[in-house]
Amino acid sequence: MDDAGIDLALARQRLLDAADELFYRQGMHRVSIDRVIEVAGVPAETLREAFGSTDELVRAYLRARHTRLQDALARDLPGYPTPRDRLVGVFEIQGQSFAEPGFRGCALVTASAEALPGEVVEEAVTEYRDWIHNMFFDLAFAAEVTHPEELAEQLVVLFDGAAISAWLDARPSTVDTTRAVAEALVDAALQS
Repeated sequence: MDDAGIDLALARQRLLDAADELFYRQGMHRVSIDRVIEVAGVPAETLREAFGSTDELVRAYLRARHTRLQDALARDLPGYPTPRDRLVGVFEIQGQSFAEPGFRGCALVTASAEALPGEVVEEAVTEYRDWIHNMFFDLAFAAEVTHPEELAEQLVVLFDGAAISAWLDARPSTVDTTRAVAEALVDAALQS
């Protein structure tokens, strides 16, 4: 507990939850840090105690969003029986978020669109992009396709486009189209 009697771990989580809700729904540059503190219901000085700076809160928010996707894939992909099914399964898992209330696409993509070069967002997005490329490459390699790097690049583009289309068109059924395209790409790569 800090001097005011507030549990710092709880305050940190409340700030992170408030940032997640507000930054995702309204955009990081449209939300003041005072608004995040107000929604979190914590004293203003708690931000510095819990995160050190606003940049570190932003970094934690983006990493939490990234981790959420990693956790969903780690939990659900093993249920797909073959490497081919796992490649397509990524899109089915992604598509579950399309129907969530308030879905606004990939938080890291939207944050990147708002960010200026050199901001903390750039580092977090680079980590995410490296991970997503490597994840698809590893799955394509496990499927023993001839050119795993080529398939991985195609699937990254499809993954990004699916989230943007589902958001902008407000169509959770985008997952059906995405699955069909993923199947066609994966099957073509397996046959080459």
